[in-house]
Amino acid sequence: MATKKVTVTIPEDLLDEIRADAAERGLSAYVAEALRFKRDRDRLRELVDWLQEEHGPVTDDEHAAALDELEELDVAHERRRAAGKNNAGEAA
Repeated sequence: MATKKVTVTIPEDLLDEIRADAAERGLSAYVAEALRFKRDRDRLRELVDWLQEEHGPVTDDEHAAALDELEELDVAHERRRAAGKNNAGEAA
């Protein structure tokens, strides 16, 4: 992948924290990952805004139903992870 060097200004205290967190990956990789994450969140926000313009805001009931579904998915995911760990131990 092609890269390009740029100059940015970052508050010194934030830069110190980022350098400490990014030590193994490197500052450039850390910043690139953060920028991709921010770009993706911005795109999701645009999608949510458009969907709300087209279909109206999410109701409290729809929000609660979505949270319930996410909780069910989390429980199922944890169950699969636990089963995978148990099976991995048997193979050894």
